[in-house]
Amino acid sequence: MCLPDFDDPDMTLDTLFRHWPAAAAVFFRHKMSCVGCPVSGFHRLADACTAYDLDPEAFRARLRAAVFGPESQP
Repeated sequence: MCLPDFDDPDMTLDTLFRHWPAAAAVFFRHKMSCVGCPVSGFHRLADACTAYDLDPEAFRARLRAAVFGPESQP
């Protein structure tokens, strides 16, 4: 099974959570209700960051660290 591109700006949150479940912990720490949300199949990371007033690049860096380890860089 081929994984999607982690940095794909068009990837939905549903896809993110299915392929990298560790990412959910970052959303929980930020008190975001995206995990299990009915629109997670339509929303992208940028949409979630806009809704929660978060910096998309900083948030993606936190996700990357949670999923791939703290030393990971794009």
